[in-house]
Amino acid sequence: MNSFKRITIDPEICHGKPTIRGMRWPVEVLLDLLASGMSIEEILEDHPELEREDILEALKFARASLSGVAEF
Repeated sequence: MNSFKRITIDPEICHGKPTIRGMRWPVEVLLDLLASGMSIEEILEDHPELEREDILEALKFARASLSGVAEF
């Protein structure tokens, strides 16, 4: 069961990496932007196709993945 409604994994998109809503936005790219110092607001300004909830869910997904509880 996918407990993350905004995170999709599709072998046809980005080589099966977790992405945001089936778009070609890998979760890891969002994490890289945040790690580089960009704020959520800056990311949303630069990428209007994203929503705040997308970024927050990417963070929750990363946390769940690290603790081994992400379900797909």
